Amino acid sequence: MTSVELRALLSDFPLLPFLPAPTIVEALPRLRALLGGGPKLFIKRDDAIPFGFGGNKVRKLALVAARAMADGADTLITAGGIQSNHARATAAAAAKLGLRAVLVANGEAPERLTANALLDNLLGAEVVYVASREDRAPMIMAIAERLRGEGRKPFAIPIGASTPLGALAFALAIAELVDQMPAPDVIVHSTSSGGTQAGLVAGCRLLGLQTRIVGISADDPSQSLQNQIRAIVSGIADLLKMDPGKLSKGTPLEVDDRFVGDGYGIPTDESREAIELAARTEAIFLDPTYTAKAMAGLIAYVRQQKFKENQTVLFWHTGGQVGLFA
Repeated sequence: MTSVELRALLSDFPLLPFLPAPTIVEALPRLRALLGGGPKLFIKRDDAIPFGFGGNKVRKLALVAARAMADGADTLITAGGIQSNHARATAAAAAKLGLRAVLVANGEAPERLTANALLDNLLGAEVVYVASREDRAPMIMAIAERLRGEGRKPFAIPIGASTPLGALAFALAIAELVDQMPAPDVIVHSTSSGGTQAGLVAGCRLLGLQTRIVGISADDPSQSLQNQIRAIVSGIADLLKMDPGKLSKGTPLEVDDRFVGDGYGIPTDESREAIELAARTEAIFLDPTYTAKAMAGLIAYVRQQKFKENQTVLFWHTGGQVGLFA
């Protein structure tokens, strides 16, 4: 299958114009030199998506919010941490579409709104606080039921928009990438709820690429994430009315959980170094929760010579730099 054929295959799915043009791909020569050579390094700049402060969730919401509009929804409901990038992107989508947004955040209401929490407020989202991550999904269901009882039409979006439909955005993103450059040998990115990696893997499998997709976990153990990604890829096959077996072969599911450190959102020495090196060599800003740990993984792989010098390695920047201001 070619990138043109893949685009045609996915053209039946409504897509909102949140991404007006392909995000740019840049070389990272100064970072490569600082690391002593090694593979050629590139970056895909989803952090530079102009809508809603950008990031990978904007790609997913272009499909998921389009489905909500087609269903006649008047309210988007989702969940995340207080500084959730996905919640902020959902609030932006709702504002742009003239919908209400209700965000379920685990933790206590901050005394002072900063970063994504500040943007949620500016975008007019209602925020409901719960005690723990485990309380988020039940609260989404309760809010949706209450709103339906009031005659409204809520549309619930799982955390990270990591559904088969949301993941399709990154299968489409692979088609975008191969129109910009030869397929890289490796793509390194941050993985958490699994949708981005599922889409990247599915896109590579559909196009028959040999590209490795290395997900650096921001929180969960590798086996748990692999299971989640596998389930989403299977769901993509269902959406495309394909034999799941055809989409289960090819690019392997690689998740590295060795860079999580003490937990989700807690910086490590390696992630702090990654933030500084990316900024000082390439003027690229990473976020403490996701992309800094992913870049720490890439840096470690280069230093440990896990990539060959003749390879091309692309870092997929999934955004989140708003988190620097939390």
